[in-house]
Amino acid sequence: MIDRIWLVAGTIGPSMLISWGVVFWVRRQAPSWGLVDQPASRKVHETPTPMGGGLGIWSGVVFSFLLGYILLQLIGDAESSAWIPEFVQPHLIGLKTQLGELTFLLVGASLLMVIGLVDDFRGLDWRLRLGLQLFITALCLITQGWQLTVFIDWPILTITLSVIWVVALINAFNMLDNMDGASAGVAAIAAVILAVFLLLPGSGQSGTQLFVAGFLLVIVGSLLGFLFHNRPPARIFMGDAGSYFVGFCIGVATLLATYASHGMPGKHTVLAPLCVMAVPFYDMVTVIWIRLREGRSPFQADRSHLAHRLVELGLTKGQAVLTIYLTTATCGLGALLLHHVDVVGAVVILLMIFCVLSLIAILETTARRKLKS
Repeated sequence: MIDRIWLVAGTIGPSMLISWGVVFWVRRQAPSWGLVDQPASRKVHETPTPMGGGLGIWSGVVFSFLLGYILLQLIGDAESSAWIPEFVQPHLIGLKTQLGELTFLLVGASLLMVIGLVDDFRGLDWRLRLGLQLFITALCLITQGWQLTVFIDWPILTITLSVIWVVALINAFNMLDNMDGASAGVAAIAAVILAVFLLLPGSGQSGTQLFVAGFLLVIVGSLLGFLFHNRPPARIFMGDAGSYFVGFCIGVATLLATYASHGMPGKHTVLAPLCVMAVPFYDMVTVIWIRLREGRSPFQADRSHLAHRLVELGLTKGQAVLTIYLTTATCGLGALLLHHVDVVGAVVILLMIFCVLSLIAILETTARRKLKS
């Protein structure tokens, strides 16, 4: 238990403080950089608001791991590691073996952050954005062998599904970034639940599981530092730089974790990421459906997102975001039960999540029809 407490404190604390400080600085510099989001008919904010919060989220994650890397080197050079807590010592070698993958992951995520930052400044054509997302994601996944745990003995299909999964998450979190605190809050809740899932008894206590859980908690800390500035009324937005970075990091983290072993019972636990990401995917799929149904491009920005639709129901912006948080938590908590149920229980959990999302769909669709009539 003590090791779990230290893991949480040692991952969330530093990244949260770094993110908070960098976002605080970016808030004051963004106007001079021309990095300001102006009000428009498709947006909900009424005053010019700085962007660039993604730089703070990126800094919180990258510099936390840089600090960890320096500490690992100091430990390696030290004559004795007696001053290191006992629960850390067995994992030191494992942590060092993960540095190569971690570096590659952060390089890929940083490239996407830079692309998002350019998009924030200038605006990029959706075809170029999507093409770069696909290229960088495919390059990282293929070279590192990161794939979904789907027990399909067809590598081409598995890697294709893996690339689609990560790119879909990048765009899902980007689409969720349409109201104060929405995308960052949902990402934080999702990352917390995934980390808890990996730390629960029955998920295995391998170094990889602990590493992925720790990585997710570092992201949580960085998001919390940003949310201090992004809570309603937001004083800064994360922008595409933040959503691209967060979506890629969480997406790859879901690939690195082990949910079930081949040939062992309990394969239904591989459904955990799908349960946790149900709300981001629901928002993305419904938005694309609405736009296509109305004869518009699925990449055309508008106010057809879940948060906007909840406001049309009569909720305040804060209530709409809170509803999204609670729905994300409800769906995600179902993932934590997968270790304790059989296949029938897993089907029941999926049906419960489907019913929750269907209920929201019925309510918000009714509201949209009344407004149009």
